[in-house]
Amino acid sequence: EVQLVESGGGLVQAGGSLRLSCAVSGFTFDYYIIGWFRQAPGKEREGVSCISSSNSSTCYADSVKGRFTISSDNAKNTVYLQMNSLKPEDTAVYYCAAALRRVPDTSLILHEYDYWGQGTQVTVAS
Repeated sequence: EVQLVESGGGLVQAGGSLRLSCAVSGFTFDYYIIGWFRQAPGKEREGVSCISSSNSSTCYADSVKGRFTISSDNAKNTVYLQMNSLKPEDTAVYYCAAALRRVPDTSLILHEYDYWGQGTQVTVAS
């Protein structure tokens, strides 16, 4: 059974940092992407960042480039999202998700993701 479990959310002041973790289990696929998405109240879910399982290629939304960094620890089966210089507009529920692929690539297209975690709340106070 595929499982993704997020942790690390919380309340932080603007300009601060948080690191989210996504523990991945149950995967037996050669190629997949782990992505981070977020959804603020009243808004659609949007892609934030992703990392390929096979070659560690990464992708970022323009809104977080230079502030967020995605990484993975294969020994721990965990993907991290380091979030620096946080802004109030980063406030959202953050989800990690997995997309099964036929080749190594990256994507933040929502409907391409097959498995989702339960989400973790990030609140940035101004």
